[in-house]
Amino acid sequence: MKKILILLLLLCAAANLQAESRYVTDQFKVTLRSGESSSHKIIRMLPSGYQLELISSNPDNGYSKVKTRDGTTGFILTRQLMSIPSARDRLVAAEAKLAELQEAPELLSAKLSKLQDAYKSLEGEHKRLQREKAALDDELQAIKRTAANAVRISNERNELRKQVATLTREAEELKQANRELGNDSAQRWFLIGGGVVVGGIILGLILPSLRVRKRKSSWGSL
Repeated sequence: MKKILILLLLLCAAANLQAESRYVTDQFKVTLRSGESSSHKIIRMLPSGYQLELISSNPDNGYSKVKTRDGTTGFILTRQLMSIPSARDRLVAAEAKLAELQEAPELLSAKLSKLQDAYKSLEGEHKRLQREKAALDDELQAIKRTAANAVRISNERNELRKQVATLTREAEELKQANRELGNDSAQRWFLIGGGVVVGGIILGLILPSLRVRKRKSSWGSL
């Protein structure tokens, strides 16, 4: 009930914030003219209680500039305007308000029931959104952990690549050293073989001369 009363007060306040209104006095009809004198053309006749928007007032000639609900602008005698609706219109509005208030309890009960249902629905939706948020938070944490692991794995892979490159370079260096050692060994054996051949040739040349000398010496002793 308090919420509805507050809503009515807000509606009244909003109505007061709109453009200032004036109402045609309690006469049968008044004239809306094109200018600020009785000699100007009559634009239309306005019935009693008709609502107008007040634009400006001229206290010197007693006319006010107004605008009708359909946007027509004209001039009317200021004394033919009232700040409040006519008594007849106020009576009709009061009777309508009374009828509305007489029906209000049942309407308020129905509105209250709808509001309670809407509140329960919103509460359920809020809980569902909270569950979804918790699930999304968990998923986000999992993604962060996965991303951290991916970075760590990438760093480890880079380290392994560096180690493989280092080992490959060392293996190539060892192969090159083995090839160099093999070449040195072959050269040594080649030199040894050459020396043996040369020695054999020298011995082949020396031994015959030694035999001839031995024979000569043996003959000389005879």
